[in-house]
Amino acid sequence: QVKELVLDNCRSDDGKIVGLSSDFENLEFLSMININLLSVSNLPKLNKLRKLELSDNRISGGLEVLAERTPNLTHLNLSGNKIKEINTLEPLKKLPNLHSLDLFNCEVTMLINYRESVFTLLPQLTYLDGFDADDQEAPDSDPEADGDGLEDEYENGEEDDLDEEVIDDEEDEDDDLEGEEEEDGVDDEEEDEEEDGEDDEEDEADDDLPRGEKRKRNLEDEGEEDPEDEEDDEDD
Repeated sequence: QVKELVLDNCRSDDGKIVGLSSDFENLEFLSMININLLSVSNLPKLNKLRKLELSDNRISGGLEVLAERTPNLTHLNLSGNKIKEINTLEPLKKLPNLHSLDLFNCEVTMLINYRESVFTLLPQLTYLDGFDADDQEAPDSDPEADGDGLEDEYENGEEDDLDEEVIDDEEDEDDDLEGEEEEDGVDDEEEDEEEDGEDDEEDEADDDLPRGEKRKRNLEDEGEEDPEDEEDDEDD
């Protein structure tokens, strides 16, 4: 049931693939980068394989095996191998579905008219080293097709909603605080007015008393005795 198998940086046995057999008949993606592979002669029959990564190995030829063992291949990466001549790629003509081929860092890329020669040899190719015949770069995978774009959009939307809620809560708290301050201010004013009113009532009550009584009351408030009372005490 395995559809993808990555063996990057694993150790090959004398440049041969060990353990990879036709039991992996459902494989669609196989990656064997930097495993010191000398050839693909031991590759099993993988009819469903679409993408094959063989970067940074020591493959110099023998590509006819790919047409026999991986007939439905669409992507082949041979960058960083020992391919030196255009005619080494000729067996790939038998891969009708191959539309992407990578040969980065292979000596063959240094040849004059390298790109034109490869596109002529392999007319089924759409992209060579990531660019088409008109030097247009191969597009990346569409994020919306994978659902990533929608997910990000949804997450961003949620974050925006949360930000708005936080701002609204802060504004409500500020309004509550202002309201409380205003109420406190009103209450303080009312208390001051009540105290002033009580003082005025006391003053008015004092004005109604006779002058002697008023003076006596004032003296009592201040803790002093009336001089007349002192004279009476001396007579006694």
